[in-house]
Amino acid sequence: MAAIKQLNPKAEVARAGQALDLNISAAMGLQDVLRTNLGPKGTMKMLVGGAGDIKITKDGNVLLHEMQIQHPTASLIARVATAQDDITGDGTTSNVLIIGELLKQANVYISDGLHPRIAAEGFDLSKKKALQVLEQMSVKKCARDDLINVARTSLRTKVKNTVADLLTEIVVDALLAIKKEGEPLDLHMVEIMTMEHKTEMDTKLVKGLVMDHGARHPDMPKKYQTHLS
Repeated sequence: MAAIKQLNPKAEVARAGQALDLNISAAMGLQDVLRTNLGPKGTMKMLVGGAGDIKITKDGNVLLHEMQIQHPTASLIARVATAQDDITGDGTTSNVLIIGELLKQANVYISDGLHPRIAAEGFDLSKKKALQVLEQMSVKKCARDDLINVARTSLRTKVKNTVADLLTEIVVDALLAIKKEGEPLDLHMVEIMTMEHKTEMDTKLVKGLVMDHGARHPDMPKKYQTHLS
Protein backbone atom coordinates (compact mmCIF):
# COMPACT_ATOMS: atom_id res chain seq x y z
CA MET A 1 0.00 0.00 0.00
CA ALA A 2 2.86 2.36 0.87
CA ALA A 3 4.42 1.77 -2.56
CA ILE A 4 1.17 2.78 -4.28
CA LYS A 5 0.99 5.94 -2.21
CA GLN A 6 4.56 6.79 -3.23
CA LEU A 7 3.67 6.36 -6.91
CA ASN A 8 0.44 8.35 -6.64
CA PRO A 9 -0.27 10.20 -3.37
CA LYS A 10 -3.85 10.89 -4.55
CA ALA A 11 -4.65 7.23 -5.24
CA GLU A 12 -7.61 5.73 -3.38
CA VAL A 13 -6.63 2.45 -1.75
CA ALA A 14 -9.21 -0.17 -0.70
CA ARG A 15 -8.47 -3.54 0.88
CA ALA A 16 -9.91 -6.84 -0.35
CA GLY A 17 -13.30 -6.83 1.37
CA GLN A 18 -13.90 -3.13 0.84
CA ALA A 19 -12.77 -3.30 -2.80
CA LEU A 20 -15.15 -6.20 -3.44
CA ASP A 21 -18.06 -4.26 -1.97
CA LEU A 22 -17.19 -1.21 -4.07
CA ASN A 23 -17.01 -3.25 -7.28
CA ILE A 24 -20.32 -5.01 -6.64
CA SER A 25 -21.97 -1.70 -5.71
CA ALA A 26 -20.73 -0.16 -8.97
CA ALA A 27 -22.18 -3.05 -10.99
CA MET A 28 -25.51 -2.82 -9.19
CA GLY A 29 -25.57 0.96 -9.66
CA LEU A 30 -25.14 0.56 -13.41
CA GLN A 31 -27.84 -2.11 -13.34
CA ASP A 32 -30.27 0.26 -11.60
CA VAL A 33 -29.69 2.93 -14.26
CA LEU A 34 -30.49 0.60 -17.17
CA ARG A 35 -33.13 -1.56 -15.47
CA THR A 36 -36.05 0.62 -16.60
CA ASN A 37 -34.84 0.51 -20.22
CA LEU A 38 -35.51 -3.18 -20.74
CA GLY A 39 -38.24 -4.34 -23.08
CA PRO A 40 -40.77 -2.59 -25.30
CA LYS A 41 -42.29 -0.84 -22.28
CA GLY A 42 -38.97 0.55 -21.12
CA THR A 43 -38.74 4.25 -20.34
CA MET A 44 -36.78 6.78 -22.38
CA LYS A 45 -33.75 8.56 -20.93
CA MET A 46 -32.82 12.16 -21.69
CA LEU A 47 -29.11 12.86 -22.06
CA VAL A 48 -27.87 16.44 -21.99
CA GLY A 49 -24.36 17.00 -23.37
CA GLY A 50 -21.83 19.58 -22.27
CA ALA A 51 -22.77 21.81 -25.19
CA GLY A 52 -26.46 21.62 -24.26
CA ASP A 53 -27.40 19.12 -26.97
CA ILE A 54 -30.22 16.78 -25.97
CA LYS A 55 -30.55 13.13 -26.91
CA ILE A 56 -33.58 11.02 -25.94
CA THR A 57 -33.16 7.25 -26.16
CA LYS A 58 -33.62 3.96 -24.37
CA ASP A 59 -30.99 2.12 -26.37
CA GLY A 60 -28.54 0.71 -23.84
CA ASN A 61 -25.64 0.93 -26.28
CA VAL A 62 -26.20 4.67 -26.82
CA LEU A 63 -26.58 5.30 -23.10
CA LEU A 64 -23.38 3.46 -22.19
CA HIS A 65 -21.44 5.31 -24.89
CA GLU A 66 -22.75 8.71 -23.78
CA MET A 67 -22.50 8.20 -20.01
CA GLN A 68 -19.27 9.33 -18.35
CA ILE A 69 -18.50 6.29 -16.19
CA GLN A 70 -15.62 6.82 -13.77
CA HIS A 71 -15.55 3.58 -11.76
CA PRO A 72 -13.19 1.05 -13.40
CA THR A 73 -15.45 -1.98 -12.79
CA ALA A 74 -18.55 -0.22 -14.09
CA SER A 75 -16.52 0.99 -17.08
CA LEU A 76 -15.38 -2.59 -17.76
CA ILE A 77 -18.99 -3.86 -17.66
CA ALA A 78 -20.01 -1.08 -20.04
CA ARG A 79 -17.28 -2.05 -22.50
CA VAL A 80 -18.33 -5.71 -22.35
CA ALA A 81 -21.95 -4.75 -23.02
CA THR A 82 -21.10 -2.46 -25.94
CA ALA A 83 -18.89 -5.20 -27.43
CA GLN A 84 -21.96 -7.44 -27.34
CA ASP A 85 -23.87 -4.83 -29.33
CA ASP A 86 -21.04 -4.47 -31.84
CA ILE A 87 -21.09 -8.23 -32.51
CA THR A 88 -24.80 -9.06 -32.41
CA GLY A 89 -26.49 -5.64 -32.61
CA ASP A 90 -28.58 -6.15 -29.47
CA GLY A 91 -28.50 -7.31 -25.86
CA THR A 92 -26.61 -4.41 -24.28
CA THR A 93 -29.12 -3.71 -21.50
CA SER A 94 -29.70 -7.42 -20.86
CA ASN A 95 -25.95 -7.94 -20.53
CA VAL A 96 -25.62 -5.23 -17.87
CA LEU A 97 -28.64 -6.53 -15.96
CA ILE A 98 -27.39 -10.12 -15.96
CA ILE A 99 -23.91 -9.13 -14.76
CA GLY A 100 -25.36 -6.94 -12.01
CA GLU A 101 -27.73 -9.70 -10.84
CA LEU A 102 -24.98 -12.35 -10.85
CA LEU A 103 -22.74 -10.17 -8.71
CA LYS A 104 -25.66 -9.33 -6.44
CA GLN A 105 -26.41 -13.02 -5.84
CA ALA A 106 -22.71 -13.82 -5.40
CA ASN A 107 -22.44 -11.12 -2.76
CA VAL A 108 -25.08 -12.95 -0.67
CA TYR A 109 -22.90 -16.07 -0.47
CA ILE A 110 -19.65 -14.15 -0.07
CA SER A 111 -21.18 -12.34 2.91
CA ASP A 112 -21.80 -15.79 4.44
CA GLY A 113 -18.11 -16.65 4.14
CA LEU A 114 -17.80 -18.13 0.63
CA HIS A 115 -14.45 -17.33 -0.98
CA PRO A 116 -14.77 -15.15 -4.10
CA ARG A 117 -12.64 -17.63 -6.09
CA ILE A 118 -15.27 -20.34 -5.53
CA ALA A 119 -17.96 -17.97 -6.81
CA ALA A 120 -15.84 -17.19 -9.88
CA GLU A 121 -15.37 -20.92 -10.58
CA GLY A 122 -19.14 -21.35 -10.29
CA PHE A 123 -19.65 -18.62 -12.89
CA ASP A 124 -17.23 -20.42 -15.22
CA LEU A 125 -19.08 -23.74 -14.84
CA SER A 126 -22.45 -22.08 -15.43
CA LYS A 127 -21.08 -20.37 -18.55
CA LYS A 128 -20.03 -23.72 -20.04
CA LYS A 129 -23.42 -25.25 -19.24
CA ALA A 130 -25.25 -22.25 -20.72
CA LEU A 131 -23.25 -22.56 -23.95
CA GLN A 132 -24.18 -26.24 -24.19
CA VAL A 133 -27.88 -25.48 -23.75
CA LEU A 134 -27.77 -22.63 -26.26
CA GLU A 135 -26.04 -24.86 -28.80
CA GLN A 136 -28.82 -27.43 -28.41
CA MET A 137 -31.52 -24.77 -28.75
CA SER A 138 -29.93 -22.91 -31.66
CA VAL A 139 -31.57 -22.90 -35.07
CA LYS A 140 -29.11 -23.48 -37.90
CA LYS A 141 -31.24 -21.97 -40.67
CA CYS A 142 -34.04 -19.42 -40.31
CA ALA A 143 -36.93 -18.70 -42.64
CA ARG A 144 -37.85 -15.12 -43.52
CA ASP A 145 -40.75 -15.13 -41.03
CA ASP A 146 -38.38 -16.17 -38.22
CA LEU A 147 -35.98 -13.37 -39.09
CA ILE A 148 -38.85 -10.89 -39.12
CA ASN A 149 -39.93 -11.97 -35.63
CA VAL A 150 -36.37 -11.61 -34.33
CA ALA A 151 -35.93 -8.18 -35.92
CA ARG A 152 -39.31 -6.96 -34.64
CA THR A 153 -38.51 -8.08 -31.09
CA SER A 154 -35.23 -6.18 -31.16
CA LEU A 155 -36.51 -3.01 -32.85
CA ARG A 156 -39.53 -2.65 -30.58
CA THR A 157 -37.17 -2.23 -27.62
CA LYS A 158 -35.55 0.78 -29.27
CA VAL A 159 -38.17 2.71 -31.27
CA LYS A 160 -41.94 3.16 -31.37
CA ASN A 161 -43.95 0.10 -32.36
CA THR A 162 -45.27 1.71 -35.54
CA VAL A 163 -41.76 2.57 -36.69
CA ALA A 164 -40.44 -0.84 -35.63
CA ASP A 165 -43.11 -2.67 -37.62
CA LEU A 166 -42.25 -0.61 -40.71
CA LEU A 167 -38.51 -1.11 -40.39
CA THR A 168 -38.71 -4.84 -39.60
CA GLU A 169 -39.39 -6.08 -43.13
CA ILE A 170 -37.09 -3.44 -44.61
CA VAL A 171 -34.17 -4.61 -42.45
CA VAL A 172 -34.76 -8.30 -43.15
CA ASP A 173 -35.20 -7.81 -46.90
CA ALA A 174 -32.05 -5.67 -47.04
CA LEU A 175 -29.98 -8.39 -45.41
CA LEU A 176 -31.47 -11.13 -47.56
CA ALA A 177 -30.65 -9.07 -50.65
CA ILE A 178 -26.90 -8.99 -49.84
CA LYS A 179 -26.66 -12.47 -48.32
CA LYS A 180 -24.31 -14.86 -50.12
CA GLU A 181 -24.39 -18.56 -49.28
CA GLY A 182 -21.41 -19.64 -47.19
CA GLU A 183 -20.06 -16.10 -46.73
CA PRO A 184 -20.40 -13.69 -43.79
CA LEU A 185 -22.68 -10.70 -44.24
CA ASP A 186 -20.98 -7.52 -45.44
CA LEU A 187 -23.09 -4.81 -43.83
CA HIS A 188 -21.18 -2.17 -45.81
CA MET A 189 -23.27 -3.29 -48.78
CA VAL A 190 -26.30 -1.67 -47.10
CA GLU A 191 -26.24 2.12 -47.00
CA ILE A 192 -28.56 4.19 -44.85
CA MET A 193 -29.35 7.56 -46.41
CA THR A 194 -31.08 10.39 -44.59
CA MET A 195 -33.40 12.47 -46.73
CA GLU A 196 -34.41 15.98 -45.75
CA HIS A 197 -38.08 16.88 -45.27
CA LYS A 198 -38.99 13.22 -44.70
CA THR A 199 -40.02 11.31 -41.55
CA GLU A 200 -39.11 7.84 -40.33
CA MET A 201 -42.46 6.55 -41.64
CA ASP A 202 -41.33 7.39 -45.19
CA THR A 203 -38.45 4.90 -44.97
CA LYS A 204 -38.14 2.67 -48.04
CA LEU A 205 -35.84 -0.09 -49.22
CA VAL A 206 -34.29 0.42 -52.64
CA LYS A 207 -32.71 -2.73 -54.06
CA GLY A 208 -30.24 -0.92 -56.24
CA LEU A 209 -28.31 2.34 -56.36
CA VAL A 210 -29.60 5.67 -55.03
CA MET A 211 -27.81 8.71 -56.41
CA ASP A 212 -28.70 11.69 -54.29
CA HIS A 213 -27.65 14.43 -56.68
CA GLY A 214 -28.92 16.24 -59.72
CA ALA A 215 -28.34 15.34 -63.36
CA ARG A 216 -24.92 16.12 -64.80
CA HIS A 217 -26.45 17.13 -68.15
CA PRO A 218 -29.97 18.38 -68.99
CA ASP A 219 -30.37 15.65 -71.66
CA MET A 220 -29.74 12.81 -69.20
CA PRO A 221 -32.77 10.52 -68.71
CA LYS A 222 -34.81 11.12 -65.56
CA LYS A 223 -35.59 7.42 -65.13
CA TYR A 224 -33.82 4.26 -66.21
CA GLN A 225 -34.85 0.70 -65.45
CA THR A 226 -33.26 -2.59 -66.37
CA HIS A 227 -33.10 -6.16 -65.12
CA LEU A 228 -29.81 -7.64 -64.03
CA SER A 229 -29.21 -11.24 -65.11
